[in-house]
Amino acid sequence: MEQLLGRKGAARIALIPPEVLLALNAGAIPTVNLNEFLALDLPLLAANVAQHIGLEPQAERLQDTLAMLPAFPPVKRHSHVARAFYDLAEPRVDRDAIAHALATHASDVARCWAAQWVAFARMPLPEKLQAVFRFAADPHFGVREMAWMAVRDEIAGDVETAVCLLAPWATHPDPNIRRFASEATRPRGVWCAQIDALKAEPWRGLPLLQPLRADASRYVQNSVANWLNDAAKTQPEWVDRVCEEWAASDASPATAYIVKRARRSMA
Repeated sequence: MEQLLGRKGAARIALIPPEVLLALNAGAIPTVNLNEFLALDLPLLAANVAQHIGLEPQAERLQDTLAMLPAFPPVKRHSHVARAFYDLAEPRVDRDAIAHALATHASDVARCWAAQWVAFARMPLPEKLQAVFRFAADPHFGVREMAWMAVRDEIAGDVETAVCLLAPWATHPDPNIRRFASEATRPRGVWCAQIDALKAEPWRGLPLLQPLRADASRYVQNSVANWLNDAAKTQPEWVDRVCEEWAASDASPATAYIVKRARRSMA
């Protein structure tokens, strides 16, 4: 499998080599692009992962879920698989071991399912953030996206608490963690619920953005710029003022990039 890990993803699903597809569906390697993700045989992957982590692949709860997957859009299917795994593991005495096996699985898709468990769990926001931290720092981009979506509803429901809790994340040494602080609180975001409180009063998120205004990571810079671009849809004057202040106080290329990209939709 080692020789497959450094591959470049195929430009089309039809060009994915058979050995790569076999390894993907076996849960032995992570996907490297959207084409590989879309090419997965989800029922086969789910059955293999279930066996790997100590769940019964033929369990009625899982089989019922797999049978109804074609009725849902591709991305939504994964949340149903994650929920079936969660329900099967919840009553087990070895639930923590199963959760750990899923969270550390070789397949990025399996780790995405593990991240979604955080959304299903009945925990307050501080505990959810603690649980999702490992996924926010995951080496795979897909898992990192699933991480912030897993706590999006709780963040939207208590912006003040979320900003306080995420403040240390905005200064963390890992750029993936810093990016999470910005991306998880975007007023609009992508494929997720909007945060009405931050659309109306985006300045409430400034304690998270201010430390990132000259971040060295382009990954973080893009998130901060997108955050401000979101805010500009409802509070353009405020965004313009923030951009002017940042540009005047910091002449770094990073800040210039953020400011320019943040203003891209402004007249």
